[in-house]
Amino acid sequence: MELNTKEIDYQQQLRGRDFLTLADYSKDELIYLLELADYLKKQQKAGKLEQPLKGKTLGMIFEKSSTRTRVSFEVGIYQLGGTGLFLSTNDIQIGRGEPVADTAQVLSGYLDGIMIRTYSQSVVEELAAKASIPVINGLTDTYHPCQVLADLQTIRETKGSLRGVKLAYIGDGNNMAHSLMLGGATMGMEIHIAAPEGYQPDAGITETAKSIAKYHGGKVNITEEPEVAVQQADVIYTDVWASMGQENEQKIRERAFAGFQVNKGLYSLARKDAVFMHCLPAHRGEEVTAEIIDGKQSVIYQQSENRLHAQKALMAALMG
Repeated sequence: MELNTKEIDYQQQLRGRDFLTLADYSKDELIYLLELADYLKKQQKAGKLEQPLKGKTLGMIFEKSSTRTRVSFEVGIYQLGGTGLFLSTNDIQIGRGEPVADTAQVLSGYLDGIMIRTYSQSVVEELAAKASIPVINGLTDTYHPCQVLADLQTIRETKGSLRGVKLAYIGDGNNMAHSLMLGGATMGMEIHIAAPEGYQPDAGITETAKSIAKYHGGKVNITEEPEVAVQQADVIYTDVWASMGQENEQKIRERAFAGFQVNKGLYSLARKDAVFMHCLPAHRGEEVTAEIIDGKQSVIYQQSENRLHAQKALMAALMG
């Protein structure tokens, strides 16, 4: 891959950085990552694998189980020429009470990067503070930045650009809502979140996203009315009503989200060419009907595949 001066500047700027939340990255930095993801995807489709991470090793700490995160990172680091090491918290000492600081410094002596998928954002932040190698947030209860990086790539592919695109997120104001607000705001999008009372996004994160949106010419709006959020939307997005660790709240949440299902009636209020997105796994018949998620407007498998390409770009930029 031949680089121009601007690309070299971004490589130097991003090398060694952590990826904890999208709020830490500028618009130009995200655009660079998205363009790199597009390039790596194009190369792979052409049977040409770029391998800038030969001899590098990524440690992947999983406190929360996963399909897409594990497979995309493990395949991604392999395709980049490196090695992925799966580290379940059942198998390493952090799961038995070893201080996060000790784990961070020990792993820094063995690895070239760490991806962690866990519950608490504070654990990721402490790991990053004590490690001397890049730390990537694979998911916490607060943020899911890797998913949204792939989502932004998918929206660019389907809509041609990001600026001015209206995305309506219907459902729980969770980690997905938080990262969609931050990433979308940075790219000048309109992000409308429809969630019932008591399940709306964190107020502090919402204010941060609104401030970012104002600077970049975007918009962030929170409502309790799905019908308002989806009016003339270009993208409709939803997530499960009860995330991992909230299974005991399932029945309560089903009642709270009863009017928030993405179905044909709600979808009819969006633009005719609106695409449907879901971070998966999905519960058909709950947050979305089968005719929507399995319909021609759905791009869920395209966005799932883009986890691989977006995360390859991220690893190449931070660990390269």
